[in-house]
Amino acid sequence: MIRAIATSKSCGRTWAATLAGLCIAACTPLAPAGTADTGPAAANVAALAAAMARQPVVLLGEVHDNVAQHALRAQALQRLFASGARPALAFEQIDREKQSTVDRIRHDAAAPAQARADRIIAAAGAPGWNWPLYRPYLLLALQYEVPIVAANLSRAQAMRLATEGADAVFSADQRAALGLDAIAPDLEKAQEYEIAQGHCGGLPAESLPAMARAQIARDAVLAQSIGPYLRDGVVLLTGNGHARRDIGVPRHLPAADQARTIAIGLLEDDDKADSRSSFYDVALRTPVQERADPCAGFRHGPAPSMPPAGTSGTR
Repeated sequence: MIRAIATSKSCGRTWAATLAGLCIAACTPLAPAGTADTGPAAANVAALAAAMARQPVVLLGEVHDNVAQHALRAQALQRLFASGARPALAFEQIDREKQSTVDRIRHDAAAPAQARADRIIAAAGAPGWNWPLYRPYLLLALQYEVPIVAANLSRAQAMRLATEGADAVFSADQRAALGLDAIAPDLEKAQEYEIAQGHCGGLPAESLPAMARAQIARDAVLAQSIGPYLRDGVVLLTGNGHARRDIGVPRHLPAADQARTIAIGLLEDDDKADSRSSFYDVALRTPVQERADPCAGFRHGPAPSMPPAGTSGTR
């Protein structure tokens, strides 16, 4: 079943009058989820939509390959838009340098939405992601004519940052704007721990600081990318790791905007869900996606320097 496991903000705070009714659903228990054939239960869709309605800035987490989570998120976003909300949709799955390409295709009104979504995926979608899972979000953005934000630091730039340092990727002004010249020690240590855990303990300890700095840079870039949309509303579609209150994107938002942000984690209902629920303002459990053992590769050879995009896990 799908059920809420953490809600730390009052359900009474909504950011638009048209969404007031949705808040009622957010304060009710989640119903048992539908099967894979029937899709998410209506109560679960309503509850997630209501949670998103509570603040104008939504960090909507996921386990990247979890099909049930994507179905739930897409239907909840549909309900949110149908209520009158018009947040921008920001994608971890599109690198920020592709923004002009996304805008050009999005504004080609002569082409149908389905064709534009496919063109965005082909021309701007980062490789390695399971794009059929993300296409419904593009279609929603095109249907409701909201901005599509290319939000992520590219894999190539993240790897270069990890191997050569931040000054190889960003100018001095850019590093200062992103806060990369003065990373808090607790943040770096926490990211090192998460990266080690996410790689099944298979990484050499000396590689962790550089990878942690690359992960922190990704969070900083995601926060910077959604910056122009904070006032009017934005939903960032991202991995659970980036959505975390303690070490993710919220750490890189201005304090005033942190207060206008809701961090939502969609966690698989496994033995780690209880301990991770406190990382979010709202945490929902969904069934565990069937997949091959993600640690198998680490037992039979050296670990990769960076996890491939779109793999399972919280990031």
